[in-house]
Amino acid sequence: MKWKTLLIAAVMLAAVFVTPASALEYTFDSPSTGDFGTPTSDETIYEWKDPNVDRSKSSALIPPGFGTPTSYLPNSGVYLTPNLAAGGPLNSPALTGTITAVGGGTTVFPGAVDTSVPTNPAYPTTSGPITAFTDVTPDLYYSNGSLGTLEILSIGLSVKIMQGTDSAALKKGAGHFTNTSIWNGNVALAGHNRGVNNHFGKIHTLDTGNTITLTTALGTRTYAVTSVAKVDVMDTSMLEATSDNCITLFTCVMNENEYRWCVRGVEI
Repeated sequence: MKWKTLLIAAVMLAAVFVTPASALEYTFDSPSTGDFGTPTSDETIYEWKDPNVDRSKSSALIPPGFGTPTSYLPNSGVYLTPNLAAGGPLNSPALTGTITAVGGGTTVFPGAVDTSVPTNPAYPTTSGPITAFTDVTPDLYYSNGSLGTLEILSIGLSVKIMQGTDSAALKKGAGHFTNTSIWNGNVALAGHNRGVNNHFGKIHTLDTGNTITLTTALGTRTYAVTSVAKVDVMDTSMLEATSDNCITLFTCVMNENEYRWCVRGVEI
């Protein structure tokens, strides 16, 4: 009887091992559209908002030196690429330099300019003012490193003009705003009125009609003072290019950091 019980148990155990096994089945749904995000390079905000605005670095500025008279003025400093900057010689039909015929057309080069209407047919004539601009080029520097001399006899001033308005330039003389013209149009200069030197310490005492003389490698010009004003430190309107030849002088106002003295003279 015992052997029958063992036989039945053996048969049942064998049946367990020969029973075919079946794997569990799983179903995976494919990811829906959008699970991985949309491309960031397509239809960005800049493509539908102001699509024609140039956002390149062509007009980037190196900021002026800390603590200099222009350190608080927006849009002041040295252009990384001055010829391509807003108001630069290659970015406006008005800023035409030497015009040379090339294969029946015209080629415009940066440099000294006049205030006449551009002759390049690619630029239509407009009724607005034509701005003038002369960029600083290596040939305009004197052997002493200056760009020329500023003289105002009525206040006993005669000072060298250095490129830039950082502390190093202003220590040597008057500093030229690098984003303004050096000859035609608006020539803007800055200077100390105390401390290291006080070259511009008396410009706020000038009267209308007083003369200012600018001498550069391009020649000598005389200007008559037309205005002496205290302006907000954030006001950069007097640095803008002009159609007439003028000179603009800036210096600090003693104990009033939020203001600057601004003197404007027009060529006579």
